[in-house]
Amino acid sequence: MWRRPWRWLVLIAVLTPGAMTAYILLTLPDVSGLGTKNPSSTAFMRYRQEEARGKGRTIAIRKEWVDFVRIPALLKEAVRITEDASFYWHKGIDFEEIKESLKRDLREKRFARGGSTITQQLAKNLFLSPGKNPLRKVREYFIARRLEKALSKDRIFTLYLNLIELGPGIFGVQAASRHYFGRDVFELSLEEIVRLTAVIPRPVTTDPRGSEGWLNWRCRMILDKLRLYEKIGEDEHQSLVGKFQ
Repeated sequence: MWRRPWRWLVLIAVLTPGAMTAYILLTLPDVSGLGTKNPSSTAFMRYRQEEARGKGRTIAIRKEWVDFVRIPALLKEAVRITEDASFYWHKGIDFEEIKESLKRDLREKRFARGGSTITQQLAKNLFLSPGKNPLRKVREYFIARRLEKALSKDRIFTLYLNLIELGPGIFGVQAASRHYFGRDVFELSLEEIVRLTAVIPRPVTTDPRGSEGWLNWRCRMILDKLRLYEKIGEDEHQSLVGKFQ
């Protein structure tokens, strides 16, 4: 039986992906309750707490739920346009964005570009670790598809905006608004909306009130996109873009 080990290698190569997929499907989390229940914690919050404990520290999680209708339309548009412009049209996965992500990863020989939709980011925040290994991405894919089947787009977006990391121990747009700007999210100015949206890729190391080069670049980019998509007028764009030079 062992005289032709290559046959076993071929068999393993064929069966392993199927077995892995079956295992992932059988161990996917139940997301049906998320339609009406607001999570009290997430895998990513717990990861941050474990990370802090590993360094001999503790971290307080700051979060405050806010209903979708109380979040400014302009903030929702800024986040959507910047993070996932086709959010309301795809089914959880943006294959064009994944293709561009893979091209860049191959070019740079590392997992450089995320390529994740809002739904995928929510799946990661709720249930997964922050790593970018291929197996985690496969789980993320299936969880995102499950979220899309179980929940409305607005509910997915509500969960995302309330659970996203926006600072050290700060989760959700309401908690971030209070922490950084001392006011409720529905009271934010256009400049504050742009600044808060800008830190999404680097929430732990970037203070939205700062003036560093990367933050200014992000704010200009967001303003340009808001103008391009006709979410703000030329006067609003011009009055703010000069602040981020």
